[in-house]
Amino acid sequence: MSDVTTTTTPAAAAPGDGAAQGDETDREQAYDVLVVGGTGVDTIVRVDDLAIPGGDSVLVPPIRDYVAHTGNGVALGFHALGLSTKFIDFLGDDAQGRTILERYADAGLDFSHLPAPAGTPRSVNLVDREGRRFSFYDGRHPADLLLPRAFYLPYLARARHVHISRSGHAREVFAEATRLGRTVSTDLHAWDGEDPSAHPWAYGADLVFLSAAAAGDRIGHVMRRIAAHGRASLVVATDGAAGCHVLRRGDEAPRHFPAVVPERPVVDSNGAGDAFLTAFLQARFAGRGLEECVLAGSVSGAYACGSHGTHEEIIGAADLAAAVARARTAATDEAPAAT
Repeated sequence: MSDVTTTTTPAAAAPGDGAAQGDETDREQAYDVLVVGGTGVDTIVRVDDLAIPGGDSVLVPPIRDYVAHTGNGVALGFHALGLSTKFIDFLGDDAQGRTILERYADAGLDFSHLPAPAGTPRSVNLVDREGRRFSFYDGRHPADLLLPRAFYLPYLARARHVHISRSGHAREVFAEATRLGRTVSTDLHAWDGEDPSAHPWAYGADLVFLSAAAAGDRIGHVMRRIAAHGRASLVVATDGAAGCHVLRRGDEAPRHFPAVVPERPVVDSNGAGDAFLTAFLQARFAGRGLEECVLAGSVSGAYACGSHGTHEEIIGAADLAAAVARARTAATDEAPAAT
């Protein structure tokens, strides 16, 4: 599969030697956000509980494949919120890769890729009746695979902000982003604060997001360590129904924010963290205060939990603004009266 640039009208696949393909508009365009790495396909299996039952088989609802993974959710999320977004990655010459290209063409997402030698990454995600998930990620890209500098640098040079997914082949983009003075965000997912493979992301980004799932009660320590040893001016840890924790450089301890009440039943938490991140950063880019950023992220994350699949329903700017206004009103109505 050759490199393809997908814009509002998909470009045809063109043969090439791995250099980025695209028209003159693509080469000159400036981007609000460049998203580097992190596309693939999720196979989602809905189960009663995140546990293996007795016997050797169990009847489940229909099993479906979804275009997914973290870079996909971040790129589609920023795009839906109206930011000019460029997405780059490796992609396999396989059925999963073709499905991804079709999705991005339909969405009008600007995407360029290089051939993935081991094919398109996949995950099998179990989702229980309460929407909680457990993911089996195949991580098939070779450990020594790296995005070539000549491929990503032209896009990086034209981007105002860069989001680097926790994909091994994207790790060298940090140095170039720093050299060019770009702000960088990343998502560590459920990092326990110990696994050294996450260090380039934990300590190389200006804005660090992660899940508190693996760190548990140690999340405050993990967040302070990220701020103390890296570049981060802001560390945000999502914590499911418990809300989120935010640490600004110089703070002694993270600040806790409660979760918002979802407007629709929670059925699937796949993609909630990506939805939180994109709405949080969109508000930050617009100059909003911390509380407004958290509220936007929380509303977007809750919205993502209301549909089955990964990144199937992504909230747009107008709907997000309306939902944030409703959440703000609800919080005001529930606040105790001053005495």
